[in-house]
Amino acid sequence: MIIESFTLRNVEFKNRVLVASGTFGYGDEVPELVDISLLGGVITKSLSMKPRDGNPNPRITETASGMLNSIGLANIGVHKFIDEKLPVLKKYDTTIIANIAASSVDEYCAVLELLDAEPGVHGFEINVSCPNVKEGGLSFGTDPKLVSLITRELRKRTNKPLIIKLTPNVTHISEFARACEAEGADAVSAINTVIGMAVNIHKRIPKIATTTGGLSGPAIKPVALAKVYETVNAVKIPVIGLGGIVGWEDAVEFFMVGASLIQIGTANFINPSTGVTVAEGVKTFCEKSGLSNVGEIIKTLQTNKTISVVDSWL
Repeated sequence: MIIESFTLRNVEFKNRVLVASGTFGYGDEVPELVDISLLGGVITKSLSMKPRDGNPNPRITETASGMLNSIGLANIGVHKFIDEKLPVLKKYDTTIIANIAASSVDEYCAVLELLDAEPGVHGFEINVSCPNVKEGGLSFGTDPKLVSLITRELRKRTNKPLIIKLTPNVTHISEFARACEAEGADAVSAINTVIGMAVNIHKRIPKIATTTGGLSGPAIKPVALAKVYETVNAVKIPVIGLGGIVGWEDAVEFFMVGASLIQIGTANFINPSTGVTVAEGVKTFCEKSGLSNVGEIIKTLQTNKTISVVDSWL
């Protein structure tokens, strides 16, 4: 029998495959397309205090082996989520993780406090790749001091699992993971999208209104694997891997480099049941490999121990 469940703090995920924020809506739109009870968990679309319209169109374009987006964190706001979406999510037999995005530390705290009071929300994933209005428009996630501050303040306000979603658009993601661990985060998610750009050569303009955006999909999997590997070797808390996973083989790669859980992102736009298929595929792989637990795959990658992660990139 393959045991797939995983416990983070005080919450159990029935398996190690989750669906990523922003790729599964609020979780209430797809029950006719996929059996949500077969997923380890659903991570909601990012929630802010007030509704956000997001960035102007065009804000999505297809790229080679991926997708470029600049949605701008468009969402219905936390109050409408609690009133309209959460009652539906409570009926699902799976773990619900609320993703939070904000433009200030105070907003992060206020949104988390509202959601923390709701029994249907089992934990939080914090998107720190957001515009930081108080600091001149920079991203929170590229300043380790701000990441520490956000983690510390949110940890004070909840006993539920606290996951910090890290951006890959930094020199050393491990520095940020260590900051999260030091301030009490239960896990980190790696990675968020990679900064990218696409050009319409006939009109000589960017293909999305904001010029640059976030690249996701299979194209970023090698980057994601490297960042997860770096992070796993820098902290003791669990690392949740994501970035370009479309099949069970991809998931196994992430587990082998050390991810404790994985998330399915862009692949959900192609097939919303990808997460279920991946979970089943990983289970079958374990059975055929004579393993009794998915955990037996984790951090089993054999590498040249004499070469460090940093040195291998030089």
